Amino acid sequence: MRVFVTIQHPAHVHFFREAIAELEAAGHEVSVFMRDVAIAADLLESYGIDYEVLAPTSDSLPSLARSQLRYEIALLRRARREDPDVVTAIGEPAVAHLSTLLDCRSVVFTDTEHATLQNRITFPFADRVCTPEAYMDDLGDEQVTYPGFHELAYLHPDRFEPDPSVVADAGIDPDERLVVLRLVAWDALHDVGGGGFADARAVVDELERHGTRVVITAEADLPPDLADRRATVAPEDMHHLLAHADLFVGESATMAAESAVLGTPAVFASTLELGYLEALESEYGLVVNTTGEDRQAEALRQASSILADHDGIDWAGRRERLLADCVDTTDVILSQIADSPAKRPAAEVDAPRPVAEQR
Repeated sequence: MRVFVTIQHPAHVHFFREAIAELEAAGHEVSVFMRDVAIAADLLESYGIDYEVLAPTSDSLPSLARSQLRYEIALLRRARREDPDVVTAIGEPAVAHLSTLLDCRSVVFTDTEHATLQNRITFPFADRVCTPEAYMDDLGDEQVTYPGFHELAYLHPDRFEPDPSVVADAGIDPDERLVVLRLVAWDALHDVGGGGFADARAVVDELERHGTRVVITAEADLPPDLADRRATVAPEDMHHLLAHADLFVGESATMAAESAVLGTPAVFASTLELGYLEALESEYGLVVNTTGEDRQAEALRQASSILADHDGIDWAGRRERLLADCVDTTDVILSQIADSPAKRPAAEVDAPRPVAEQR
């Protein structure tokens, strides 16, 4: 098969990289396209994945519209030249629109309910929309659900093993208590109107009061008095740090879920609510969601409680229960791509494989 994969965010590189490697090893032709996102490009290069940039990034709604149009035209031109069988992405409108114009199928993955504008212009045109079972919305006949999380596409134990040398190389004493703090920029389209912590300095002070070392990963510049706490590990090595940490605290839903599936408890502080984080809290006790107006105070209260009782809680056991309930998400990606070799009406789609269930 010829498969197009499009990347809009660094997390999408992680999500698709194992599937790309397996498709290519099986002799399929995979082309990767993206917008000009520096960290995503760095990740692709670090994993040895060839890619082509089709459009610049955008920093406003008007520029987003221009960038999207440019991206869709460029992707359409590549598709007319290369004739893909399947086009796939996480929540990307272009692949769904492409499949309505050409004889190829679109497989769209998503776990983000609040990306309402993006979802509205993507889902009606997609041949298949794949979501975790925890996804809160019913998307109709084209929706396929599976027992798992996006993060298990690359952090399932069959695909990832923590490397303690990464922690040592970062100058972190393996015996010291470690908290990873994540601060986001809140400039992504689906984050508009959202918010997390009000005072990063106060968050660090409270966490360090418990005798922990705080390492910060942030999308924007840190204030001078926190700059020395910025993580020094490469982006592709961050998961080794999360696996070693005693606790994750932050505004990133993806990193909260990554921590959870690695067995590291996470406290998520944000106005945003997501089905997969709710499931990681209610079903497995690996995430605490703090979304109200007093979320900073509540997040710090929950973090303090976890740090105080950390050694008395069987985090590894909670993770094992999660893994027993879930599938390797890369297997879902591969099965959905393999199940979509040619353009067919939705009513004629074969029954999905056991790892996923069509609604």
